Amino acid sequence: MKLVRSFVTTSIESCDPGRRKHILYRLSGFRTSDDVVFLADCLSSRETIEKYQIGFIYDVAAYLDTLEKIKGLNAKLFVPAHAPAAKDIKELAQYNIDQVHKVACMILELCETPLCFEDLLSKVFDHFGLQMNFEQYVLVGSTVRSYLSWLKDQNKIDAFFDANKLYWHTKK
Repeated sequence: MKLVRSFVTTSIESCDPGRRKHILYRLSGFRTSDDVVFLADCLSSRETIEKYQIGFIYDVAAYLDTLEKIKGLNAKLFVPAHAPAAKDIKELAQYNIDQVHKVACMILELCETPLCFEDLLSKVFDHFGLQMNFEQYVLVGSTVRSYLSWLKDQNKIDAFFDANKLYWHTKK
């Protein structure tokens, strides 16, 4: 097997299958001479999504862009880091996209009544039946903040301060 093409993602350059700024370390993907594409951390398996419901995302828009680009790739075989190898990756990429939108809708529903971040995070954990610990607080908390930022950029949510607390509220 000979490496014929590699793509390296950083926050500076874009590449195939897409920019993954939401990963905090250098991420490499490769296409081999026998047309196998190694996707690294670009998507999660159905089992992982069903178990955790919410995965670590730093930049929701960039992640969705990456998943759309993955859907457009053709290869004999795709090898993601967190899912079984597959001849067709489009369905799994779409499943990951659908999950992102499902989580976004859930956050919007929760924020129909203004919530400060800590209360929102608690409700997200309750919604998904997750148990809070330091690791999950950091990972899921960071991801929820990423969703809030993306939803604000999408003009779907607003933020305001009251009694020195930041509250999030779904726009009507």
